[in-house]
Amino acid sequence: MDLNRVEQPSGHHEHGESRSTWQLATGTLACPSCDAPVLPSAGGMSAADPLECGFCGTVGRVSQFLSLGEPTRPARVTVRVSAIA
Repeated sequence: MDLNRVEQPSGHHEHGESRSTWQLATGTLACPSCDAPVLPSAGGMSAADPLECGFCGTVGRVSQFLSLGEPTRPARVTVRVSAIA
């Protein structure tokens, strides 16, 4: 993974405030306690949003469930950075 190279995704469009969005990384969303995959909300989530493991009940923030290490597992997520213009 090359974190020095940031690309803007094609076909991205949002209504409302003007934003620029870049894909930062691809990672895995899994419980830090039991390693069960965890699904994000349909509309996307921020790193500070609360998240709960449906298997063991561990509660934390999205950032605590996110792993950017290789290899990524089936619960892959795309990490994007948004800047409000």
